Parts: sequence; C-alpha cells; structure tokens
Amino acid sequence: MIDAHPAIEMILQYRELFKLKSTYIDTIPEQIGADGRLHTHYHADATRTGRLSSKNPNLQNIPARGAWGERVRSAFVAPKRHVLLSADYNQIELRVMAHMSGDKELKRVFEEGEDIHTQAAAAAFNKKTTQVTKENRRIAKIINFGIMYGISPFGLAKQLKIQPSEAREIIDRYYERFPAVKEWMGTILASAYEKGFVETLGGFKRYVLELRSSNQTVRKLGERMAVNSPIQGTAADIIKKAMVEISKWLAESGKQTKMILQVHDELVFEVPEGELKQTARIVKETMENPLKLDVPLVVELKSGRNWGQLKPLKI
Repeated sequence: MIDAHPAIEMILQYRELFKLKSTYIDTIPEQIGADGRLHTHYHADATRTGRLSSKNPNLQNIPARGAWGERVRSAFVAPKRHVLLSADYNQIELRVMAHMSGDKELKRVFEEGEDIHTQAAAAAFNKKTTQVTKENRRIAKIINFGIMYGISPFGLAKQLKIQPSEAREIIDRYYERFPAVKEWMGTILASAYEKGFVETLGGFKRYVLELRSSNQTVRKLGERMAVNSPIQGTAADIIKKAMVEISKWLAESGKQTKMILQVHDELVFEVPEGELKQTARIVKETMENPLKLDVPLVVELKSGRNWGQLKPLKI
C-alpha cells in the first residue's frame, strides 16, 4: 500500500510529525508549573482493569519508539547531580498468564530464562528454536500478546495479512505447545458467564456486562475482556504493591530519591547520583517480589540524564 505512490510515505510522515507537535511539543510546555516541573494527575478508578491512568498531562502516553519519539522523551531531564532510573517489568503479562494457567511448558520457558517469543515461534511454525527467523519471532510476538486478548483466527489473519485458515493453524499449533493456556481461558470464560465478573490475584473484580448482551459482537468483545482483565489487572496489582513498598522504604531510609512516574509496567525515579546503586538494587528486589508467582518476575534497569537516552544499568 505504501508503495502505491511516492506521496503516501510523505503523508504518513507528516501525520506522525503533526501528532507529535500538536499533542506534545505545543501543549506540554504550557502545563509546566511555577516550580518548573510537570505534575500529572494519577487516577486509580478510571480504568476497568485496575491500571492507573495519567491525565493533565498524560505522561503514560509519551511516545517510546522511533527516532522522533526518543527526541520527545529526551526533553524530560533529571536535575543537576541527579539521574533518572527506569525499572521496567520484562513480559510481566505473559508471566502472569503462565502462573494463572499453570501451563508446564510456559512456566518452564520463564523458569529457565528462555525467550518466550522464540519458543512461541517454534511452536507456531513447527520449527526448532535454532531455525526461528527474526520474522518468525516478530509474528510470534503478535501471537503471544494476541492470545492474551483472546484473538480470533480472523483477527490474527488481518494483522498478519494471511488467510484465516492459516491463522487458525498457527493458533492451534500454539495451543498444542501450551495446552493449559487454552484450558484456563475456557475456565475463565465459563466463570465469567456464570458470575458476571472476573478477578485478579489481588482481588480486584471487573464486571463484564458485555457478556449479557444479545449482540454477538458485543459478547465477543466481553469474552476478550474476560480473558485479558485478570492478566492485565494482576500486573497492575503487582506494580501498585511494589510502589507502596518502595515508597515506605524511601520514607524510612531518608533517601532523597523520588518516584516520579508510573507508566503501566515501568517505574521512573529521580535519583541523586550517590544513591543510584543502592536505590536500583532495592527497587529491583522489591519489584521482583511483591506477589509470589510460580515463575520469576524480572525487572530491567536503565539510567541516564534524560528519559529518551537511558542505558542498561548493572548492579
């Protein structure tokens, strides 16, 4: 499609740049407070999955990918003699799904530190892991996250631009490798239809009224919500519990470090340079142990002077 005319690529680039300019570059500077800082408002009750949401400005929506997105993030700079510390959960929702489903093979992948997208690609394309290509892995990543949202063969076919029959075969092979995932999803749906709600490990309930609709399209939407909400909601439970425990440690330790942002699976801190190593170690330990799961939680650390150019941090 993009090759149909030379102007198409330029139009897409214009749209991307116009959105960046109008949404972030023109508006965010106007929201800086008298203290020279941005102050977002977090809401704990605005999402149906239990995730925190950010408004005025929405700092959870700052672009993270691409050269232009990186340049926007680079405008968020630490004060003098401070650095930013990012602590990001690695594939937390897939790990939660492994715990909730109890699938032996999926748990093994995480317990042994293997790459879940490579393993899913091997299953979906009936290959050995050594034969998996970058394109296979890219598609497997779409499948992994699509499965958590109850993706249909038609939906997968549309994303991958393949025939629905081929997409169905890919999904079937995925479930052959991870059979307990499919069983767990069936159990979740049956419970949601019976009780009218689904629940996270932390006890957060989401009522799925869409399941009672006479409209099949709305019911299918409800089914996807019923499958995904316990996973996404449990991930939200985990990071919120970690935030509480880290806040207590910061207050009791007398550290000058500040927790300044939560972006779904990522926490961002403003850290005096002299506190970085100890703070990073405590943050990682705390975030990896708020709830006991059957698979390990893994937190990846990065640090730097600005949010757009963070580098991996070893502790």
